[in-house]
Amino acid sequence: MASRFTELVVDCHDPERLATFWCEVLDFTVIDRSEGKVEIASWEPTVEDVRARQMPPTVVLVQVPEGKALKNRLHLDVSPVDRSTADEVARLRGLGATRVDVGQGDGRSWVVMADPEGNEFCVLRTLAPVDS
Repeated sequence: MASRFTELVVDCHDPERLATFWCEVLDFTVIDRSEGKVEIASWEPTVEDVRARQMPPTVVLVQVPEGKALKNRLHLDVSPVDRSTADEVARLRGLGATRVDVGQGDGRSWVVMADPEGNEFCVLRTLAPVDS
């Protein structure tokens, strides 16, 4: 059997603040917290579930002393499921995200944004049902 992708770890200054932001973005909940760490997910993983099949990873926000210095080498992509991409970008801005330029150029089908601590992520095309 192969290993499983179980957690995505994000270094940050304020895990509680970013957990609140990402829970709102992804409709996740906090599943664990300890000193300097908050874990969020769409499900509560069990060892049996993880052994049986690949499940969506949790996101673990870990407090570190240093700040973000460069463009992320790894980032999240999100796709709105119940609204347009433009409406989702507006909602995310209301939650504290900002639009950023990482050299992506104009005319792209996605929007590059940053969370409240500057971690880049992309908002992709909408997956909302098309009205007939």
